[in-house]
Amino acid sequence: MPHDTPPLDPTVVQWSVRPEDRAGRPLLVLLHGYGADEHDLFALAPYLPDALVVASVRAPLSPPFPAPGFSWYPIEGLDGRDPRHVTESASRFIEWVDAATDATTVGLLGFSQGAAVALQAVRLEPERFAFAINLSGYATPGDLPHDEALAQLRPPVFWGRGTRDDVIPSFLVAHTTEWLPEHADLSGRVYDGLTHSVSEQELADVRTFLEKQLESL
Repeated sequence: MPHDTPPLDPTVVQWSVRPEDRAGRPLLVLLHGYGADEHDLFALAPYLPDALVVASVRAPLSPPFPAPGFSWYPIEGLDGRDPRHVTESASRFIEWVDAATDATTVGLLGFSQGAAVALQAVRLEPERFAFAINLSGYATPGDLPHDEALAQLRPPVFWGRGTRDDVIPSFLVAHTTEWLPEHADLSGRVYDGLTHSVSEQELADVRTFLEKQLESL
């Protein structure tokens, strides 16, 4: 299908290990939020299980000036958060995954926009991704062709968000609250007082979730 979203740049990815050390190991791909870049979530890598190869990718779009960094899809204008743009970015991301790795186990960790794209990628190819971690993000409204297959597979998904997060619109939180339990093996937590960010407690919970996924491999 035609794309308004450009491909991901394979030269700006942050990897936790050298290419020769990646074979046979599970891969966790990090997808940053709006206005950030590939360095942002990569700071979490030292706190994640050592068994994982971690790769942090850069979103393909530049937000309007003066916003810094990069974005996965527009959130401004009349078509802000258009589900079509989320799907396009997710398909571009899948293209990068297919080109960048032959790992048999690929999990996703996204923050905010990146979390929405991660979940959309799982919906586009339910059998491609082993699990997803949704931090301060949401499930994109609308139906996709493989949603029924996803509901049968029910991949593990961790969803963490804060009670003081005023960035994600409430209707998207409400939609995700209904949609995720129907399509995934959902775990997660609502963190009292947390804003649109990641806390130490949430990071500890993410590590526990990842360790459980590694045990099940």
